[in-house]
Amino acid sequence: MRRTRRAVAALSFAGLLAACAGTEPQPPIHATTPVTPHLTNDAFIANDGAQLPLRSWLPEGRIRAVVVAVHGMNDYSHAFAGPGQEWAKHGIATYAYDQRGFGAAPTPGSWPGTYLLDADLAAVTRLLHARYPGVPLYLLGESMGGAVVATAEAGATGAEQPQADGIILVAPAVWGKQTINVFLRVALWTLDKIAPRWTFTGQSLKIRPSDNIEMLRELSRDPLVIKETQVGTISGLVDLMSEAFASAPQLRQRMLLLYGANDQVIPPGPTQKFIAALPPAAPGTRVLSYYDHGYHMLLRDLEGQLVQHDVENWILAPGAPLPSGADSRAVEALTPQS
Repeated sequence: MRRTRRAVAALSFAGLLAACAGTEPQPPIHATTPVTPHLTNDAFIANDGAQLPLRSWLPEGRIRAVVVAVHGMNDYSHAFAGPGQEWAKHGIATYAYDQRGFGAAPTPGSWPGTYLLDADLAAVTRLLHARYPGVPLYLLGESMGGAVVATAEAGATGAEQPQADGIILVAPAVWGKQTINVFLRVALWTLDKIAPRWTFTGQSLKIRPSDNIEMLRELSRDPLVIKETQVGTISGLVDLMSEAFASAPQLRQRMLLLYGANDQVIPPGPTQKFIAALPPAAPGTRVLSYYDHGYHMLLRDLEGQLVQHDVENWILAPGAPLPSGADSRAVEALTPQS
């Protein structure tokens, strides 16, 4: 049983920080009367009445592009404060919301299911397109957020698809059942059946999600960053990652995919297989970037500003090489080994 618990703890790291929710699952929020989805200054109100905290970082002048940023497991919208402030200097407006079950959103610690995560993302894009007509809009997903972007864009759950001019996948969580060994799958299935409320922190695994130690310390002190995960939540995450992995052949949008050589959270093998399953793309419409000194939390690593600048350049200068040169050997580094 100790080995089983350790195996499932390893999967708990696949979200972002080796920490997830440990609170009792709660029922979803339902409005007593129909609600029209809308944005306030600090929240996205979904059609079931759920209020998801919203943060934005806006340029002082003309808005050249809009980014909808989707955070990773255990994290919340504050994850994009640094990148959002930087991109705002160059005319990019960034919006991020706390996904259901995370941050200050309703029912923290419960797993909402992929359908609701996808539906929320689609609704936010519709509202922002209405707010900024004619302005290019991009989806950016970090880790678990990358999986949400992939499943939403592919229409994997039947939810309405987002409206976006391109997608940015930052260390996407695509470690699905298709690439998890049999022991891990059996361990997770067993624990989900007999002890779905067991919790894990993953601390014993000694995995480093970033080389930015001060940033990690701040996250450990942040009460809105969830520190433990239930088996049931891990199971939901693995289902999402599996759907994201299977979505690859349907992702024909303009795409930037970023991965770090030192990523200890999402193994390179699943990422390489996900990339190999993507459909053929016209030259310049799909860019892979590989950072020799990058970890999982690329946008907040010690070289995070370099990565942020690459994202900004990809948005504002389509077809141009990335300033860091991270795209120069990415194809070789991210091609599956024979």
